[in-house]
Amino acid sequence: MLKLAAAAVMLFSFFPLWPLGPNPLPGDPFLIVNKKTNEVAFIQDSKVQTVITAATGKTEDLTPEGFFTVTIKAADPYYRKRDIKGGDPNNPLGTRWIGFDAADTDGRIYGIHGTNDPSSIGKYVSQGCIRMQNEAVESLYEYVPIGTKILVVTSAKSFEELGRDYGAIDEGYIKQ
Repeated sequence: MLKLAAAAVMLFSFFPLWPLGPNPLPGDPFLIVNKKTNEVAFIQDSKVQTVITAATGKTEDLTPEGFFTVTIKAADPYYRKRDIKGGDPNNPLGTRWIGFDAADTDGRIYGIHGTNDPSSIGKYVSQGCIRMQNEAVESLYEYVPIGTKILVVTSAKSFEELGRDYGAIDEGYIKQ
């Protein structure tokens, strides 16, 4: 039994399991938020599948930059700051919440979510979250499991370049 445990430790030290590793494996879902363009790219199967317009923080520092992990998801999220139930048309979080662990939080502070103000999309208006049209975040929600890696940057690079830089796009990857 001890030999089996030692073999497992050696195996996983050479081949770490995602999402425990620092970068996604080619083929895994990966999100990139570019604050420069206010867009979100969904990468899967080593390809940018879609790019969606979003809204980010009113000031550059409000939406944290870095490499994070999706830790929580909610349909019709509750907005606790103003005690607004999920599904209420006045709920500023819209119809979906995809929370991630930015700034050492648990996924309940920063997230990608819908909105009750569609005119805000594409602008710098949020308190730190990434807003999307409800229809867009509903579609994305289905493809983003907990554990998905998310990169938030301000960059002039294309999503393809950023995906290659972070290992989500591998030109040699062939989907099995």
